Amino acid sequence: MYAESQNDITRLVVQCAQLLLAYGAESDLVEEISQRLGKALGLASVELSISSNALVLTSLVHGRCITTTRRIRAHGINMMVVCELQRICLLTEKGIYSANEVRRRLARIEPRTYPAKFVIPMIGLSCASFCHLFGGDLMACLITFFAAAAGMSVRLFLASKHYNLLVNFAITAFCINVVAQVGYVWPVTETPQTAMAASVLLLVPGFPLINAISDMVKGHMNVGISRWGTASLLTLASVIGITIAMQLGGIF
Repeated sequence: MYAESQNDITRLVVQCAQLLLAYGAESDLVEEISQRLGKALGLASVELSISSNALVLTSLVHGRCITTTRRIRAHGINMMVVCELQRICLLTEKGIYSANEVRRRLARIEPRTYPAKFVIPMIGLSCASFCHLFGGDLMACLITFFAAAAGMSVRLFLASKHYNLLVNFAITAFCINVVAQVGYVWPVTETPQTAMAASVLLLVPGFPLINAISDMVKGHMNVGISRWGTASLLTLASVIGITIAMQLGGIF
């Protein structure tokens, strides 16, 4: 393998690893896909070191090493991108994709999301379902539905304006709690506290927490602790927004 080919393949592998980390894949999966893709394209071995905001990748061919570093900028969780990268790896291992085809496929990857007009009512319905499971009455479920739907609308709007994620969570939690306090202002439900608790469940950072535990269990302590810290900060931002809304509404 010529040096130019090794350089090109190393860039493809590190780009794949960078996309996997940016869109929420766990560290063990990133290592596995990177090593499999590199070997399928002709590299002798691929070694990867992952930190909280960067990765270092070294490729080896005939005793010649190339090391490159990339910075990780989180783009939010998107399993479509992760699944597409896994698909590229599998087809490359089968010999269907060459290095040029992998390059074209990686350049064409764009994260797709569900339309807001579908996401907002479904989030409201899911939180209302939790309210029902928690023992809330019909009016509490309706309040939860509208509070969660309004909160998701605010969250998507702030995300489109590229607000800091902590600010996004705090403002969203505040707006949700303000709407959910209807059950306290007007005696339309006997379980207003259930509506307030269920309506903010959309802000629970479940995926980062799962990834954090998975990384720590599999030995990636630094990345796991970083993701745990991020999830804890998001939870704290939500608590701040809820507390301010409850103080202003006199709930305490």
